[in-house]
Amino acid sequence: MTKDEDINNDEWPEKCAHRPATVRAALPRNGGSGVEVYAVQSLQKQVPYLPSCKDQTWNIMKLLDGRTGRLADLGSGDGRVVFAASSAGFKCTGFEINSILVAYARAKARWTALPSSQAIFVKKYFWKTDLSQYNNVTAFLATGVMEVLGEKLLKELPDDARVIACRYPFPSWPHQSTLGSGLNQTWAYDIGTVRSSLRQNVK
Repeated sequence: MTKDEDINNDEWPEKCAHRPATVRAALPRNGGSGVEVYAVQSLQKQVPYLPSCKDQTWNIMKLLDGRTGRLADLGSGDGRVVFAASSAGFKCTGFEINSILVAYARAKARWTALPSSQAIFVKKYFWKTDLSQYNNVTAFLATGVMEVLGEKLLKELPDDARVIACRYPFPSWPHQSTLGSGLNQTWAYDIGTVRSSLRQNVK
């Protein structure tokens, strides 16, 4: 893949680029405290839909170069990162709560004959999903949720996992490498390295 290759042949309409995704209350399936419900609602409302541009998608794939396995895209939108990663051999799951975006991504997957064994799109809150089965995670969310997301990923991901953050870095994590600048900057974090660094800082 070259940088000039069109990673996303059918760009989502430009007018949607700044339209927030619809969010709904995340009620625990078997009940739960009001604090838990409020926390999930608040996190979801801080994450509008902003699709990755081609430069950001390119940066993600470069930072995943040489890696294999299962990939979770948190807030997958119209699926462009999942499509790029699946074409590179990753087995991908796109987590998205906006019904329209999930339907669009699924329709594109069918149109391109992408097998479900390679990529699936689920309408599900990743905050309430155990991500321990994934050794690659990508996230283009919002600055206000990155610290909480970091806590979740440190609890669940294996040491050999790599996390890619677009535009908004994890505030206290040492990054392995970074590409791009400004709005297109992307960071790669290796969970084992992050855990070791954070343990040293506590001493």
